[in-house]
Amino acid sequence: MPSHDPGAPAWRAYLRHSARLLARPIDLVRRYRREHIAADLIAGSTVGIVLLPQAIAFALLAGLPVEVGLFSAMVAPIAAALWGSSSHLSSGPTNTASILTLSLLAGIAMPGSPDYLAIAGLVALLSGLIRVLLGVFRLGVLVNFVSDSVAVGFTAGAGLLIAANQFDALLGVARPGDQSLVGIVAGIIPQLGAAHLPTLLTGLAAIAVIMTLQRIVPRAPVVLAGISLVAIGAALGGFEARGGAVLGAIPATFPPPLAWPAISLERVGALANGVLAIAVIGLVEAASIARSIASHSGQRIDSNQEFVGQGMANIVSGLCSGMPVSASFNRSALLFRAGGQTALANVIAALVVIFAVVVIGPLIAHLPRAALAGALILTAIGMIDARSMRRILRGTRGDALIMGFTGITTLLLPLQFAVLFGVLMSLGHYIMRTSTPQVHVVLPDDQYLRWRHRPDRPECPQVVAVEILGDLYFGAVHHVEETIRQHLQRVPGRALVVLDLQSVQHCDMSGIHMLESLMRHCRAQGGDVYFTHVRDSIRHTMGQSGFDAAQQPRHFDDLGRAIDHLFYHRIDPAVCIYECEVRAFQECQNLPKRTFPIPRAIAGTMPELPQIAPRLLWAAVNHAPAPCVIDVREPREFARGHIPGALLMPLGAVLAGELAPPRDQPVVLVCRTGRRSQRAAITLHAQGYADLTILAGGMRAWHDEHLLEALDA
Repeated sequence: MPSHDPGAPAWRAYLRHSARLLARPIDLVRRYRREHIAADLIAGSTVGIVLLPQAIAFALLAGLPVEVGLFSAMVAPIAAALWGSSSHLSSGPTNTASILTLSLLAGIAMPGSPDYLAIAGLVALLSGLIRVLLGVFRLGVLVNFVSDSVAVGFTAGAGLLIAANQFDALLGVARPGDQSLVGIVAGIIPQLGAAHLPTLLTGLAAIAVIMTLQRIVPRAPVVLAGISLVAIGAALGGFEARGGAVLGAIPATFPPPLAWPAISLERVGALANGVLAIAVIGLVEAASIARSIASHSGQRIDSNQEFVGQGMANIVSGLCSGMPVSASFNRSALLFRAGGQTALANVIAALVVIFAVVVIGPLIAHLPRAALAGALILTAIGMIDARSMRRILRGTRGDALIMGFTGITTLLLPLQFAVLFGVLMSLGHYIMRTSTPQVHVVLPDDQYLRWRHRPDRPECPQVVAVEILGDLYFGAVHHVEETIRQHLQRVPGRALVVLDLQSVQHCDMSGIHMLESLMRHCRAQGGDVYFTHVRDSIRHTMGQSGFDAAQQPRHFDDLGRAIDHLFYHRIDPAVCIYECEVRAFQECQNLPKRTFPIPRAIAGTMPELPQIAPRLLWAAVNHAPAPCVIDVREPREFARGHIPGALLMPLGAVLAGELAPPRDQPVVLVCRTGRRSQRAAITLHAQGYADLTILAGGMRAWHDEHLLEALDA
């Protein structure tokens, strides 16, 4: 029997999604194409040769024995490849993960002690569990905060930093302790005189050979071939005998299971924040690398799947007595440029490490470090995407600043902080941009078809149409309200506002409160606020919050209809005819122009006037004693049709005191809609007229009732 629980379908979809994430290896095996085997084999072998010495170096950097780095290099790339999303993301021991591990464990256990080794494996296991949970709970969206500007800047900075990190191996000098660009340069320059010439020549030879092979046979595994040729040449030339540095002896052991450390509440508390930092920073770093490589390969990255892959790599590494791992920029770029096609290349890289440790360790032990340094320098330089950098520099200033800031911090600060600062700067730029949306006064074009910002055109003195290009959320409402009030204040007395919300996707309660405040302000000045292009979701929010403008008639489909409504129901025709020379809207074009200053109508200056319906007035003018009907429109309006027997007294003449109705009979004032009648009534009331009535709805209502109209020849 089917479940009636409305949450059941969502849970089933979630479980199916989680199952797909965890069953990723099966999908990879099913979709693998045999024609990729050769390319993956070559690229994986190339990366494996680089991974081997890096695993040793990064283990030592973390205060761990070299075999711990090798254990991680044997198993972590396989797990990351099988459960990850990127075909080129190379995972394993990294500089960042090693530094974070050392900083976390140094205050908990003695480096090199059995407890230190066990805690390192536990940290890898726990950080892996956190990453898997983030992926299963679909929090891969977090990587969207790593913008393209951050990724390009980070890639360029990391490329320069990786190249600089190879200078010691290229020159055959001691490695500087400070791994920032400034620290590396400051540490290398004093040692230039002590550079080992055979080492330098070997490294330069590797660079030259690889670059030559790239031009001659660009599709061949040039990195692996170049390193191999240089290694053979170095062996024949007695490189080691001349004091050249080589990889050295490699321990031939397999990963043992994790030895669990002594656990206490104090130790768990001390590890908690560090484990979370390692997990989150590792994911941000991996996401940056994956997106950077994907921008070249064209692959679409599933962030949730990549989170699971990174988590599984750390879990397996921890269970095999390894260390925390992450994605490597230089190995990932090397894998891509070496022609890797699928995740199998990373599996092969791990197998190369295993093969090297178990079988050919003695041969690889003689590989010159300078040759590897030369290959890594070329790879690092290739990471600098000059084309994307030029595009960003030609784009917005904010993106250019973010790219430059991220690149500089990558060179000067640890990588994890560079990514973090780049993300924070991107968020800051986004918040600044969304909190100050453009709020424009818009006017119709010359054909009255489209509305756009026309700062060179004069505005209507009674109504302002405002376009808001952004969301009405708590961070933006102050700017939006202040800008709208500034637009109103440019013309004293203007209090009618039409807000075009076509570009407003979201409105929170702060936005509702802002609209209510604006409405109170306008109503206090005798005006009001109207809306166009309101989305259903925002209209729903207005209704749910009790906002009194949520319903008609304050909502219109477009600006033209809103202005048409205001023109016939709210705008004062007397101002249009006697004061305004702008004629901003299509409705204004047929109005006569008689501009001279007149007093403004003020609400509350006289009691509410009685109104008479059109049919009642028709009956009254046809029976004695008939009232005196005074038409206060302009002569050409009067000539097109008026009430039989009505007297023409244009509003301007009434206001100027040039014409006055008789005082011995009731007076009914008539205009187009009633607005000018009210203006005339205020003036006549001040002159002592008491028996005043207004035709309800004006001549428009009279015409709608199909009553007789007199025409002037």
